[in-house]
Amino acid sequence: MGGRPTAPGPGRPARGHARRRAARRQAVDLLYQADVMGRPGSEVIREWREAGRPVLPYAEELVAGVEADLEQIDRRLGAASEGWTVARMAAVDRSILRVACHELRAGVPVAVAINEAVEAANELSTEDSGRFVNGVLGRLARSAGSERD
Repeated sequence: MGGRPTAPGPGRPARGHARRRAARRQAVDLLYQADVMGRPGSEVIREWREAGRPVLPYAEELVAGVEADLEQIDRRLGAASEGWTVARMAAVDRSILRVACHELRAGVPVAVAINEAVEAANELSTEDSGRFVNGVLGRLARSAGSERD
């Protein structure tokens, strides 16, 4: 092994950035399922575990954070999404935005939170979702920056 990192795959856990990305995607899956079923994310996590599906620690942390601050997160997203209500957003976009909004509030660097969310939207949602998510989170980050000044 010439010192090169081994890529994650079957039997090899993801490392660092890849592990965080996998946890974000899992949090989006959990929150999406909770959203469309009208149930709390914590209940979906419990059901996954009962079914033998592992839940990554950071995914659980993200779901708990979104769940704890859902009302405020949705209020902020609604204010930043010009012409859209949170309820009118596609469920997957709403889940992606909720995770990113929580991460921004938790101190994840703005560029990281936005880039991860845009990439998730491009892969998991519609053709226009990446631009939509980028616009909403950009406005959110700018308004948060001006509040701190």
